[in-house]
Amino acid sequence: MNDPANPLQGLLGDLMKMIGGSQRGESPWMDAARALAHSVATDGEAEGNVDPLERIGLEALTRAAEIHVTDITGLPTGPGGAPVRLVPTTRGAWALHMLDAWAPLLETIAAASGQGQSSASGSTGNADEPAGAFGTSDHFEEGLGNLFASFATTMGPVIVGMQFGSAIGHLARRSLGQYDIPVPATDHGELFVLPDNIRQFADDWTIPIDQAQLWVCSHELTSHAVLSIPHVADVVGGLLGGIADESADIQQSLIERLTGEAGDIGSLQNLASDPESLMADLVSPGQRRTSAELIAVTTAIGGYVDHVTTRVVEALTGSPAILAEAWYRYRTTESTEMKAAGSVFGLDLSRDQVDRGSAFVRGVLERAGESGLARLWSKPGNLPTPPEVDAPGLWLERIDLPPDT
Repeated sequence: MNDPANPLQGLLGDLMKMIGGSQRGESPWMDAARALAHSVATDGEAEGNVDPLERIGLEALTRAAEIHVTDITGLPTGPGGAPVRLVPTTRGAWALHMLDAWAPLLETIAAASGQGQSSASGSTGNADEPAGAFGTSDHFEEGLGNLFASFATTMGPVIVGMQFGSAIGHLARRSLGQYDIPVPATDHGELFVLPDNIRQFADDWTIPIDQAQLWVCSHELTSHAVLSIPHVADVVGGLLGGIADESADIQQSLIERLTGEAGDIGSLQNLASDPESLMADLVSPGQRRTSAELIAVTTAIGGYVDHVTTRVVEALTGSPAILAEAWYRYRTTESTEMKAAGSVFGLDLSRDQVDRGSAFVRGVLERAGESGLARLWSKPGNLPTPPEVDAPGLWLERIDLPPDT
């Protein structure tokens, strides 16, 4: 029975009951992530439908770009060579779709975080102790500590979900398509783009809207073609999965800050009034420990995709320079949205990495031309290592070695 003199125990007990299950039959973190992602993406406002004429225009540009992407890369853009369907969507719908698409990876991070927090709280007290078991006033502090240990274990996945939701919701307000974050797709037949953001991109850089749309279509199709190659998807997916343990440390540190050693409810109240403060924890210097190998691979992929996109736009418009410069500035402008989303997956999307990828591609082209660059994807094992991204000649020498060397 709850102690009327200690209402905090009842509040935390009720919260644990509320977050212990999912309204949609999913993991508890997913409900929190979906709610916050949609709220942040839409700024709490109702969204209208995408203009049908805009849909038709984007579909036409997709078909034109697809022909050139396939011709330049030699890669199919859709499963079995079938055309890819470009899906223009609203920010809120995009956020929910990407959250679902990335759920397997996010679940790994959430699960690792939950296990770490459970282990960390095991020595604090009895996590199964009822919310009302505070005993006498002499034992109030100890009972409150036990309750917060239990609460932290239960709340952990929800805090993680709110981080995911905040990052993806903010990303939906800036991203042009789904491959601004180079994570392999789970649905190989559809690509989701954001017409409102593409229009804003065109306005910001004074670019004709149809050219901005063409750039995005070409970029998304090329990214999709590369990240759909089975052995490339396996490598990138495996490296992304390996980030989970590192992410668990960050989540555990955040949960400890929120609950506090003495059960400071004020931290939770601050979170409720300002959920965007979670963004700071995702991008704080010193908290991000990322994989050099993952960054090397995605940096090389990014450089290749930008190169192919420039060639496609040049073939269709004759003058890609302004678009390429606008894209470069868009990619390299300091963005909390990109930093936060990248940090969730252990990616570095900074200017240094964009420049690094471009330099790698230029180095390969100078030494081996387009045919040499295409060897990136020709067989498993050809993706560059971190030192090779900075020394493309070294990469070319390695892939030319006999198999048994």
